[in-house]
Formats: sequence, structure tokens, C-alpha cells
Amino acid sequence: MVRVARRGMTMGLAAAISVVVIAIGGGEVRAESQPFSQWLDDFRRDALGQGIRQVTLDAAFEGVQPIPRVIELDRRQPEFTLTFQQYMERVVPVTRVEKGRRMLAENRALLDEVGRKYGIEPRFLVAFWGVETDFGRVKGGFQVVPALATLAYDGRRSSYFRTELVNALKILDQGHVKPVDMMGSWAGAMGQCQFMPSSFLNFAVDHDGDGRKDLWDNKADVFASAANYLTRSGWKNDQTWGRPVQLPDGFDPALASLKIRKSLGEWSKLGVRRADGGTLPARDLTAAVVFTEGAGSAAFLVYDNFETILKWNRSTFFAVAVGSLADRIKGG
Repeated sequence: MVRVARRGMTMGLAAAISVVVIAIGGGEVRAESQPFSQWLDDFRRDALGQGIRQVTLDAAFEGVQPIPRVIELDRRQPEFTLTFQQYMERVVPVTRVEKGRRMLAENRALLDEVGRKYGIEPRFLVAFWGVETDFGRVKGGFQVVPALATLAYDGRRSSYFRTELVNALKILDQGHVKPVDMMGSWAGAMGQCQFMPSSFLNFAVDHDGDGRKDLWDNKADVFASAANYLTRSGWKNDQTWGRPVQLPDGFDPALASLKIRKSLGEWSKLGVRRADGGTLPARDLTAAVVFTEGAGSAAFLVYDNFETILKWNRSTFFAVAVGSLADRIKGG
């Protein structure tokens, strides 16, 4: 999730601005100066000026109103309260590993085809798929346009979500999906790989050549789009993502940083070992040590692909979960 800092405001300016608040069931949708209907009229004019067709706007915004539940979820995101162990138990349980192996086997031909084209091991594509939507089972229960309109109207991160709402309209305008079928998370992440609209426009692929980029129901497009995202974000197919490690007594926690990279040989000399106590690989690679929850917590030695995973989702928990699921699907 993208975090946007709110700008400061003088007391005089704050007092001069009226705030509209819609409160239902504990959720609050706030917007400065104007009711939602007026905001939406202004937004529609802006979207028309950016080339969105009138027919698309009419279909997308028919009956749209702010969704207080979206604001409730935005204000209380439970993933920020989980410990690393709780997160891993929830995201990479044994049942998901077993299902991931089945999904890899069932889709082997397509995954191999996509993997060869984009240079991504199939197990990683399956891991992203599994962590994001449980292999396409949980794609989100919100219509994307109303959810994004709510967040764009809300005063907290309106600029970011206004841009994503315009991007969602561009996708509709291009005919890839109908508004009623454009389902996603409360924050607007869509389809089986949970792309935000901006990521869809930048990375989605029509792999089967049917004229539509379908990230909801077409696994060929889902896998190819995820692979395209990773390749263009710097994925290196000759490397893995990282590994859990043991650190020696007295290890300086200041060395645990993505900004501090050393060769595997240098880490070995400092006493870093595999999780089972074995020596690190002898490959000529650089890596960084990261903690999951600060000094003394679980430690991982991570490579370039770990940072590529972070471009997908800026969460250490998420990156470790994806890498760990991929390893366990493989049998690690």
C-alpha cells in the first residue's frame, strides 16, 4: 500500500475550509469543501478532458456513492498489527503450500511457456498468485470504480487515488473489462495478481491474443502480466530471492540493511550461516541481511530479486512470504 504524507495546514486555512463528512456504520468519508455529487461532476469533466469517453463515464459511475466500509478498512489495516510469525502462519500455511504444488502441476505447460518467455521460474509466479489471491480464489469483493471514487473523494490520500481512478477508467475505455466485472480489493487492486490500475496499464499482457487483457478470468494473461512486471522490474532468473540464516553471537545489527551489501564470502567470514548451520553458497553474489522485526528477530540473507519483490509490495513480510512459498512449493 502506498503511504502519502498529508501536508501541513495553518490554523487560519484549516478554519476557512469546510469539511463534508458522511458517516455510516462507523466509517467516515471526508472531503474538503464540496458534497460527493459536486465532486463527481467536477471529476467527470476532468476525465472527459483526459480523453475518457462519455459512454464509459456513464457506465462506470451509474449509481456510484461513497462506500464507508472502504474507509473503515483504509483506517484499520490488520496486516500492520500481525507479528511475523502470525503473518507467515496466515499467508504461507501448509494447506497453501500443498495447493501451490497442485496449481503448479495443473498449469505446468502454460507456466513453463510464460516462464521461458519472460525468464521467471514458474514456482515464483505460482507463489505471487498464491499470496495475492489464494490462486485466484479471493480476488476482492469491491467494484473498483466505486472503491477508488470513495478514496479519491476522501481527504486522506485523494491525489493518489484520483490518479488510480482515472487509470481504471482508461482500462474500461480500452474494453478490457466491464465496470460490473472490474472487481478488486477495497483499495482498487484488481484481478488474480492484484494489480493497481497503474500497474495494469504499465504491465498487463494479452498473452493469448484475444484482444483483451483479462486479469480476472484468463490465467494466460494473469501469469504473463505478473511475469512481465517482474522482468521489467529487474528480476534475475539465475538467482533465487534469499534464504533464512543464522547470525553469530555479537553480530552488529547495524549491518542488517538493504543498503549494506557484501559478497557471500564476506558474510561467511562474519559468521553468517545457513539456517541449518551449513556454510553459505560459494557463488559470486552480493547480498544483504534483513531482520523481519528489528534486531534479534528472524534474519534473512537476500539477493537482488528480494528487492524486485519489494517493488511489487513494499513489505518485508510480503517479500519473505512470496520467497518462502516459492521455496516450499519446490520442496525446500
